[in-house]
Amino acid sequence: MNARYRGRLGLQQRVLPDYRVAFFDMLASACEGGLSLFAGQPRPDEGIVSGVPRLAHYSAAANVHILDGELYLCHQRGLTAWLDARDPEALIVEANPRYLATASAVRWMHARGRRVIGWGLGAPRITGLIGGLRQSQRRQFLRQFDALIAYSRRGASEYKAAGFPPQRVFVATNSVAPRPSSKPDRKPPAYQTTILFVGRLQARKHVDALLRACAGMPQPQPRLVIVGDGPERARLESLARQVFPATEFTGAKHGDQLDPYFLQADLFVLPGTGGLAVQQAMARGLPVIVARGDGTQDDLIRESNGWQIPPEDFSALCDTLRLALSDVGKLRSMGDESFRIVSEEVNLEAMVDSFVGALNLSN
Repeated sequence: MNARYRGRLGLQQRVLPDYRVAFFDMLASACEGGLSLFAGQPRPDEGIVSGVPRLAHYSAAANVHILDGELYLCHQRGLTAWLDARDPEALIVEANPRYLATASAVRWMHARGRRVIGWGLGAPRITGLIGGLRQSQRRQFLRQFDALIAYSRRGASEYKAAGFPPQRVFVATNSVAPRPSSKPDRKPPAYQTTILFVGRLQARKHVDALLRACAGMPQPQPRLVIVGDGPERARLESLARQVFPATEFTGAKHGDQLDPYFLQADLFVLPGTGGLAVQQAMARGLPVIVARGDGTQDDLIRESNGWQIPPEDFSALCDTLRLALSDVGKLRSMGDESFRIVSEEVNLEAMVDSFVGALNLSN
């Protein structure tokens, strides 16, 4: 990490999950005028563990959650008061039209001749009866920003396709782990291959499909380790007793507690949505199988280090697992490429450099 931003930076988030703390602290260290964060608390049923930064100045927002699902909206009380107090020279906000206070923050900054950068996943095409109207509303929402930072190259392409000026769209590939300091030790070859899943046990993760897929693998069948907890755990443990009794459920593990499980594994599999642990697995030299999602996986997972499969496609999961387990030697070389990608291309340091570059270049 070499880039520096000379001004005072403000950054708004709906919530402050613990997995983002390391990024915000690293970004704060690159801001000579300091970084001020404004974020609130999630709903109790979201399963998000909140964090507290060490270097960034954190102010708590009063989140007002309105409705649910596709109708969800959030109003953050105190946003303009926070701007008055912290007086940022540039502001980064979540580029999400569901957050109702964003427009007031943009007006506050623009009234003082200061820039606002939106940060988001992208702008996939909206279809349906009122798709055209919603597309138009989103374009209008995006126009208020001075620049956009996308989580992925796909997201950046969607912003450009939505009519945002290409020269003001930047990519900061989503990352949750720092550049690894050393290559992990290889475990000795084993008769039984170990498959690892790490994540919250929710229906959308489709761990039940992974259990059934492992049960259908030829002999010698793999060992399956499920690291995590959540509302689906009891149901999954019951299903495992029926279809794949060799499954090991460890409960939730965090930080250094995860190291032994990554080091024992030969292959990391995420059959559903989400994927914070994918980069952690790659940093430990593991090849990966993940369900295709919002585009953030595209910059991480390539033919050289893993497989992206269609979401909710059980046949594709089985076929890909069978292919992966047929050549353990190839898995090792794919794991080496995973480590290279995280070490050289996709890590927290590179993400911070991209943010600082967007701040400096969007002047």
